[in-house]
Amino acid sequence: MASSVLISSIILALLMIMGTVSPQVEARAFFVFGDSLVDHGNNNYLATTARADSPPYGIDFPTHRPTGRFSNGLNIPDLISQELGSDLILPYLSPQLTGRKLLVGANFASAGIGILNDTGIQFVNILRLYQQFAYFQEYQQRVAALIGAEQTKKLVNEALVLITAGGNDFVNNYYLVPNSVRSQQFSLPDYRLYDLGARRVLVTGSGPLGCVPAELALRGRNGQCSTELQQAAALYNPQLTEMIKELNAQYGSDIFIAANTREMSTNFISNPEAFGFTTSKMACCGQGPYNGIGLCTPSSNLCSNRDEYAFWDPFHPSERANRYLVQQMMNGSTEYMNPMNLSTILAMDSRT
Repeated sequence: MASSVLISSIILALLMIMGTVSPQVEARAFFVFGDSLVDHGNNNYLATTARADSPPYGIDFPTHRPTGRFSNGLNIPDLISQELGSDLILPYLSPQLTGRKLLVGANFASAGIGILNDTGIQFVNILRLYQQFAYFQEYQQRVAALIGAEQTKKLVNEALVLITAGGNDFVNNYYLVPNSVRSQQFSLPDYRLYDLGARRVLVTGSGPLGCVPAELALRGRNGQCSTELQQAAALYNPQLTEMIKELNAQYGSDIFIAANTREMSTNFISNPEAFGFTTSKMACCGQGPYNGIGLCTPSSNLCSNRDEYAFWDPFHPSERANRYLVQQMMNGSTEYMNPMNLSTILAMDSRT
């Protein structure tokens, strides 16, 4: 029930904020919504503790400086931008996002958020999904002032959209209080799906919630993944895929694409050596058991070779692990990407 509600909330919001489908033109701009897995630094401009703006974050980024990404280097949106042959998109709150830079797209993600509005309340000032969507509407007004309303609509309808959210709802909200009044407030019939559509929307499922170093330290036993959180992810992702199939059938077009990041991650978590990692249990940067307590700080333990670690900090993959995930998004089978992978989508769009 709860996982269905979370998925429905994502789809409803996307349908309400995006314009009509424009299948003739190849996607060019790139828009990102979600949490710390895809945040490019919006939280740098907010009074919140959910920040990654100090070393050693960014140690392997091209500038070798922290950017607000919860990574040692590039994260998933960066690597998708590279596959698209595009510039890296800026966080929406960045004062540098002006003029022609707006036409590349924007990143609206904010570390700590969930699909539910009360997820991440401990971080106070973060951009919850409804705020990210409101900023997206503001973005379109800004672009319209630059290139006109018609061209703005075309730019948005041709864009690739990535949304990554849901893990925090389990870890920091629903899982902690599974029978709360909050979790009972939603009913699927309360949500109406509007045939407004978006051209290409990539929706990632929840990752390996129970296998991140933080959960090994707090809930795992003898280095084993947390069974409860793994079960939550195992329930969420198939329901996401099924809902996307139903929506695509309803609209008669493969608008939504489900990325099963839990299954992708399971490969290198269960057999890290086969993928060139030394460990998938220990975070590169952190403290306590498995370096899984708290976040990465200048005083944390820090590994010397980040490429050997599947996890950069207690919650987030290393750049090298992110590269593997994006390669699966680009070229993976329907086990990971449904109904098709991004390479197939881009090839199809280039012919229209």
